[in-house]
Amino acid sequence: MSHSVKALLALGLVAFVAACADTAPVEEYVVVEPAPISQEPVYTGKYK
Repeated sequence: MSHSVKALLALGLVAFVAACADTAPVEEYVVVEPAPISQEPVYTGKYK
């Protein structure tokens, strides 16, 4: 085989292995807001 064909096959093999390589998983994080301890009083328009 000629050198150019071997080089092309080697480049294709390297590209294939790089495409199939398992990359590190991206860490995802979830922010959960805590529930309020007590509810604020609601204005009703009247004094009680």
